Amino acid sequence: MTTTLAVRRARIHRAPAGRAIIGLAIRQVRRGTLLVGGVCAGMSAVVAIQYQTTFSSEINEGALRALAENPAIRVLFGTPLALDDPGGFTVWRTGTPVLMLAGVWIMLTAVRVTRGEEDTGRWDLLLSGRIRRADVLLRYQLVLAGAALTIACGVGVGMAVAGTDAHGAIIYAAALFGATMTFAGLGFLSGQMMPSRSSAAGLAAGLLGSALLVRMLADGVSTLAWSAWISPLGLIARAAPYAENRIAPLLVLAGYAVVLMVGAVAAACHRDLGAGLVTVSAQRSGRVGLLGSLTGFAARRALRPTAGWAAAIGTYFVIVGALIASMLDFFEANPRFAELAAAAGFAGLNTAEGFVAALFSLMTIATGLFAVARLAAFVNHETARLWTMSFASPCSRERLLGTEIAVTAVGLALLHLVAAAAVWSGAALTGAPLRIGDALAGALNTAPVAWLALGAAALAVGWLPSAVGAVGALPVVGGFLLNVIAESMRAPAWVLNISPYVHIAAVPSASPEVLATITFLVVGGALTAVGIAGYRRRDLTS
Repeated sequence: MTTTLAVRRARIHRAPAGRAIIGLAIRQVRRGTLLVGGVCAGMSAVVAIQYQTTFSSEINEGALRALAENPAIRVLFGTPLALDDPGGFTVWRTGTPVLMLAGVWIMLTAVRVTRGEEDTGRWDLLLSGRIRRADVLLRYQLVLAGAALTIACGVGVGMAVAGTDAHGAIIYAAALFGATMTFAGLGFLSGQMMPSRSSAAGLAAGLLGSALLVRMLADGVSTLAWSAWISPLGLIARAAPYAENRIAPLLVLAGYAVVLMVGAVAAACHRDLGAGLVTVSAQRSGRVGLLGSLTGFAARRALRPTAGWAAAIGTYFVIVGALIASMLDFFEANPRFAELAAAAGFAGLNTAEGFVAALFSLMTIATGLFAVARLAAFVNHETARLWTMSFASPCSRERLLGTEIAVTAVGLALLHLVAAAAVWSGAALTGAPLRIGDALAGALNTAPVAWLALGAAALAVGWLPSAVGAVGALPVVGGFLLNVIAESMRAPAWVLNISPYVHIAAVPSASPEVLATITFLVVGGALTAVGIAGYRRRDLTS
């Protein structure tokens, strides 16, 4: 009787705490959910509408067969299915970018709101009461499941509104939900396995990159087609929305998500607060390299993230470079596809220079987000009070933020150089006609657009630190979506001119737009200066 009464009292005390935790979790993820969901839904709907207005009457059966059989196309975009349907074409064209965007966001969010909160000590008081760590984790899993469902439903509704088949839209949304939940599970499990937020994020990002690589190999190499079943990205293609509409891959995705979520809860029950199941030895000699100056300290903190981004970008562009020769053969045999690509804003894809120019233009989204992530980490360290000793030193705030921005700008430039060297190396392996000078010119030509994202993020650090990610991503993610939507809707010229992507010349196949480049650099510098001024005047966050 006494035991039963004690259990009932514990449940009574846990219930209000549980509701409060759910409310807190919703507040932490609601903005990101709406932003990512809106971007994914908008991108999918726009491509579906664009297909019906531009491509539907232009692609014949022979061209579709050639597209599906080309290995370069399969590696880059996945296996083409139901390309004669606007929904099938949209899934093939945007499925991987949409899932990568949603997957990266929800995975890093899972690490941030669990392991990140624990590392900063915000869970100490919470877990000192009756609520257990596993209970907190379960509630965060529930909230992120709602976020994943919101994103998936947004995409499904967007596809249905665009006029695609309702059954296919439901299968696609279900596949997207299952894959997104799988990546959320990776984030939760990594947060329980690793001893810190940074190591957990690194492990999760590595697993996501491995999933993308497995998908590319499964689609590009016929003998490895079976491996698509072990990658969430490959399972979406196996579900074949708008074609066969298979259920079995959806069940596999659901199984992956459930196993990872249960594994995360089990791991939470078997570790100490502030530690991970994977232990790191604390007995090692002191490392004082690059700690002699503020610049060295900023460079030291940026080394690992920059190296990780460089490895990912370099690997991708080596593969892209190796596929250039195959792409050129495809466009030579099917010139109509090159004409349709030009109508969609990607002219010159039938030449090596034009092909890499288009990819370097899209690369600014990745490098711009790298810059945004670095400044978001800077604000997170401020919130966690890791800068307390630095603020107490004679070093000014302006110098602290300015050094961080300068080091990030150098890292941004290095990423563009890595992409140039990687695509040239891949092209050289297969004998594609691409010179190293042209690759360098094309990569550096687009760097000022990423510099705009860095400037916008710096502005947010000074004036709106809670929205560094959203404000910083506006020039690259928002600019790209505006360009695509405006092109599809045939918007007035002044609307198109708002997007920086309209002003990027297709270097090396065309001469650079010097005035636009100077404008980007000046605007980015002005945003940075205003951000530093605001950072000097505002209160510190905590």
